[in-house]
Amino acid sequence: MEKIAILVDVQNVYYTCRQIYKRNFDYNKFWSEVTNGRKVVKAVAYAIERGDRKQYEFQNILRSIGFEVRLKPFTQRSDGSAKGDWDVGITIDAMEYSSLVDTIVLVSGDGDFDILAHKLRLDRGKKVEVYGVPELTAASLFNASSEFIPIDNKLLLK
Repeated sequence: MEKIAILVDVQNVYYTCRQIYKRNFDYNKFWSEVTNGRKVVKAVAYAIERGDRKQYEFQNILRSIGFEVRLKPFTQRSDGSAKGDWDVGITIDAMEYSSLVDTIVLVSGDGDFDILAHKLRLDRGKKVEVYGVPELTAASLFNASSEFIPIDNKLLLK
């Protein structure tokens, strides 16, 4: 049975789905699709901790599905912009888990992950599946993946 690690860039999938579809990603449908006939070795959802009740409830839903939820504090800069991405953490985990699995499933359209996808495929011999919103997924990540699976209506909440 194929062994997989699932790594979800929660902020990226939230904002790209909202921007293009005005809807939210359906984590239950995604889990059902991606795990069918496969063994999940690790599943991590990387999110930002804002400390509000709605976020806490959402994180508990992710945990009940099967995700480990990793949180990073939300940082507001003095100029009003915000910081809180998980790119380095996701990259380190992907490299670490790659020795345990056949396939890395990355849910993000962030082009910063193209180097990671190349490295996993070429140097580690791993399959890299990328789930992303087509209009907002970097071409470099699309091209670096073994397979690109579009986030579209079938993976969105009604």
